[in-house]
Amino acid sequence: MPSFDTVLEPDLVEVRNAVDQASREIGTRFDFKGSGAKVELVDQGGGKRQLVLWGDSDFQLGQVKDLLLGRMAKRGVDVRFLDFSAKPQKMGGDRLRHEVPVVAGIDAATAKRIQSAVKGSKLKVQAAIQGETVRISGTKRDDLQAAIALLRKEVAELPLGFENFRD
Repeated sequence: MPSFDTVLEPDLVEVRNAVDQASREIGTRFDFKGSGAKVELVDQGGGKRQLVLWGDSDFQLGQVKDLLLGRMAKRGVDVRFLDFSAKPQKMGGDRLRHEVPVVAGIDAATAKRIQSAVKGSKLKVQAAIQGETVRISGTKRDDLQAAIALLRKEVAELPLGFENFRD
């Protein structure tokens, strides 16, 4: 029975390369000389990672963010993997710290939304939640390809990936 897995996993090697490139550019740019601006990739354990952006002002933090997003785009990393919803935290003095989680793994609410979208589509496929992935299986390859197109349209705010396509 043909099937595939729907996943949400960034390419962590490219994320690390983009962070390294952004850090190098921050070190060489004149407008960042003598400031505490930097970007770090922090491993929190359990497969969770986050980026920490540092700046001396809101404007400088915005520049660091724009620089990082530019490097991510050049490396081919979808910026939807980064969750900028949290507010920057004020540290001592004028320093700001912005913690940006790197989204990985489909959460339960999104998995249920994917499952209900597949069920409501009238395609002859089934969706089964398996931890942080959703397995879609069906009888025909064409139905699976239609399910991929449906999921890309229905869950456009997340960069879903499709792997383990089997016949």
